[in-house]
Amino acid sequence: MLVQWNNASMANEELLQRITVDPNICFGKPCVRGHRIWVSLILHLLAGGMTTPEVLDAYPGLEEADIHACLAYAAEIARERYIDIPGRRTA
Repeated sequence: MLVQWNNASMANEELLQRITVDPNICFGKPCVRGHRIWVSLILHLLAGGMTTPEVLDAYPGLEEADIHACLAYAAEIARERYIDIPGRRTA
């Protein structure tokens, strides 16, 4: 299992190179490299039920790896930070 984790980490590093943050582009929001498409938009579409092919149809300039990069970016953010979800209590 540890080997899979290491391979996934290496793949994530490659994927994360597809994400850019530039204070002069899109107010510094994380975007897919070469596009003005916010990572948060792609995540929102996926969370809303769109499939990868549907997202690719809606944004023809994207590649499937770009969507994976958005997910990898979200995983990194979630590892570092927690968001309080109203109405849910943990024991």
